[in-house]
Amino acid sequence: MIIIHKPKRLRGEVFIPGDKSISHRALILASLAEGVSTIENLSPSADVQSTCKVLQKLGSEIFSNEKSHEVTLRGKGRCGLRESPVPLFCGNSGTTARLLMGVLAGQRFFSVLTGDQSLQRRPMQRVIVPMQQMGAQILARQQNTLLPIAIQGAHLRGIRYELPIASAQVKTALLLAGLLAEGETTVVEPLQSRDHTERLFQWLGLPLQKVNLQYSIESTPIPSFRLSVPGDFSSAAYFVALAAIHPDAELTLRNVNINPTRIGFLEVLQRMGLKYEIQVEKQSPEPVGTLMVRSSPLRNVAVSAAEVPKLIDELPLLAVVATQAEGKLTVHGAQELRVKESDRIRSIVTELTRMGAQLSELTDGFVVEGPTPLHGAFLRTHGDHRIAMALAVAAAVAHSPSQLTGERWVTISYPDFFNALFSLYEV
Repeated sequence: MIIIHKPKRLRGEVFIPGDKSISHRALILASLAEGVSTIENLSPSADVQSTCKVLQKLGSEIFSNEKSHEVTLRGKGRCGLRESPVPLFCGNSGTTARLLMGVLAGQRFFSVLTGDQSLQRRPMQRVIVPMQQMGAQILARQQNTLLPIAIQGAHLRGIRYELPIASAQVKTALLLAGLLAEGETTVVEPLQSRDHTERLFQWLGLPLQKVNLQYSIESTPIPSFRLSVPGDFSSAAYFVALAAIHPDAELTLRNVNINPTRIGFLEVLQRMGLKYEIQVEKQSPEPVGTLMVRSSPLRNVAVSAAEVPKLIDELPLLAVVATQAEGKLTVHGAQELRVKESDRIRSIVTELTRMGAQLSELTDGFVVEGPTPLHGAFLRTHGDHRIAMALAVAAAVAHSPSQLTGERWVTISYPDFFNALFSLYEV
């Protein structure tokens, strides 16, 4: 349990740790590459460590420097992985499980993917279905929907697949499988989701064809590379939110990934009246910069379903921000939040209500009435790292201290979060 109170002022800067989504993808591509690759500023999250451990069980040679968060990988080539003698434990990481399904489906050996209790409740059929259409042999619990999943690698055939919902994870699993398949694999998504995979493919010179929201790839070797991972915008978002709603805050966030498909949260807060500046410092393979944010009077807005894929991870945090803004905020089209590490709609509504907020659940989102003074409370994280960090932000603007239990879950994505948060307090 951790006690969080409201500081008089917030000042300082935070160097944002490596992007979790990009770190997963870089590790997998480096393991499938020809030669030695180096990844700098790898995310220190438990989820990314899960991907590292699984790849090592599959024969990847990974050498880590924990102080610099740099790893070196000796790639085995697209078909150079080997069968693991034990099930592949993905921890709490849905990204690990879903992306590796795309890789393992095209290997010529047998694999079993599993995870912790939370991950075993999360839907996997969205990847299983297209993998089976490509020729993969997959069996899973609960009528082929849940982990554990058994995969007998097979000769894959390229397909055209239209995603029922926008999902960067499913898109990536299919594109990774396409690197191993015979013929062309085409993925069509209904709305733009995160494009980290497409950017990495193009940066590596892989023959990815993109027409609007349609992506096509054929089997091709992957070259080795050296990549510096930009800071995770989803991690930066907590400090953006806190600076915006605290009455006396000026924060500088360095090494922030400002990829347009990731900064939907920033765009919504800009509509709400956020005061910020961005200094762009790098463009390829991802745009990176320094973000300066300060206290801002905010007015709530409506968030449409089309915006949701660009801020899905930040929606519980947006609910926190909305409690301190004028008017009504509504979110629709976010039913995906109900099948994350927790039911994030119910979790954030339940906990903010304990603090005196005025908000309610919708089937596919929530409604928040603001502004409402928050008071301290005994808060639960529901075993969910994003709920934990969102509640920490709420507690840091509440008028009395809060007790947060389950704070350890932040290690899933941002192990140093609380140290970074308290370093900004000026009493």
